[in-house]
Amino acid sequence: MIAETLSVTALWWAVIVSGLYHGLNPGMGWPLAVSAALMERKTKALFVTLAMLAFGHMVAMTAILLPFSLMVSLATWEQEIRTGAALVVIAMGVYLLINRRHPRFLARVHPGRLALWSFLAAMAHGAGLMLVPIFLAICAPSEPGSGHDAAGQLMAGNVGTAFVVAAVHTLAMTLAGAALATLMYFWLGLKFLSQTWFNLDLLWACSLILVGVVALLTIY
Repeated sequence: MIAETLSVTALWWAVIVSGLYHGLNPGMGWPLAVSAALMERKTKALFVTLAMLAFGHMVAMTAILLPFSLMVSLATWEQEIRTGAALVVIAMGVYLLINRRHPRFLARVHPGRLALWSFLAAMAHGAGLMLVPIFLAICAPSEPGSGHDAAGQLMAGNVGTAFVVAAVHTLAMTLAGAALATLMYFWLGLKFLSQTWFNLDLLWACSLILVGVVALLTIY
């Protein structure tokens, strides 16, 4: 019982840490908040932009997790579904290792549609996929139930968990991104960012592969 509690706690910390990691990644948009505030010369623009980015990211996380939460078959095919999800995450990481180009369609999204940009960026970079193995592990039934009622209760609980996981993750991402954006805007400036920040694409791809491998190792 204690081991199970510790395991669930570790999974929720993984949700938070992945959110912080996404927030620190410039690819999730916090430099756009700094740029908007500098161009408009208003501090308000910094936080409005961050809020729009957070909304788009939250929608993306929910859109990825919700279909899994609605799977009645999750009760009986839990291991197979988790294995498939882990393999998809690994495949996404390998793809990003091979294809290092930043998705071109993101450059075509109008700057005024930041929520849409954030949604598409999270999808394109596999941010939501990183959460899937963690989410499925949180939802894994300790005692598989049987019958329609048991499956219905499991599905209802998973839907609620999907929203909570997406919200906790997005909150952590927003706080990390806001901290960096505030630091850049008030003290360091974009010049410091352009000279010192390093490309996280390689680290991002490797982290997806790592999450998938860890998920596979913890299934059986």
